[in-house]
Amino acid sequence: MSFKSTLNRHQKMVEDLYALEPQVSILINTIRNSLASGNKVLFFGNGGSASDAQHLAAEFVVRYYKQRAPLAAIALTTDTSIITAHGNDFSFDTIFDRQIQALAKQGDVAIGLSTSGNSANVINGLNTAKQAGCTTIAFTGIDGGQLRESTDSCICIPSDETARVQEGHIIIGHYICEALDKDLE
Repeated sequence: MSFKSTLNRHQKMVEDLYALEPQVSILINTIRNSLASGNKVLFFGNGGSASDAQHLAAEFVVRYYKQRAPLAAIALTTDTSIITAHGNDFSFDTIFDRQIQALAKQGDVAIGLSTSGNSANVINGLNTAKQAGCTTIAFTGIDGGQLRESTDSCICIPSDETARVQEGHIIIGHYICEALDKDLE
């Protein structure tokens, strides 16, 4: 595998993102309306997707490009005491459920990141968020996995290669931050 080959696969994924623009615009409006109503965005995922959840929550709370008031967001992947206690005492498959039960309220937006769309704890977390009255969004890979049918919206990155899917998640996430920053100009 060459550097050029990797860049070509990345470029193809990016070019294929254009088809997601209408869906991403709806997602931005959903987040915008939720935040304007005093609600928050909850991000979560596993492994690299956990890091992406934290990255995006930081962009909301701290800033993206411009100085602005913080936007209400939290990554459910940051409290190792909660995650490990729940995993030990209950199940890894439900590590996000308890946090969502404690923190989510009707009108919040829950965004679960899963490259396969089949991560049990992300599926369970989004189902719990839906029961709490949250809008549920999945960021997945090309086919959406099980999350495609169980969430309010599924942003399916047009690739089946994990690295490209994660790159697509961050591109979409950064675009959401940019659009929200623009609102505050």
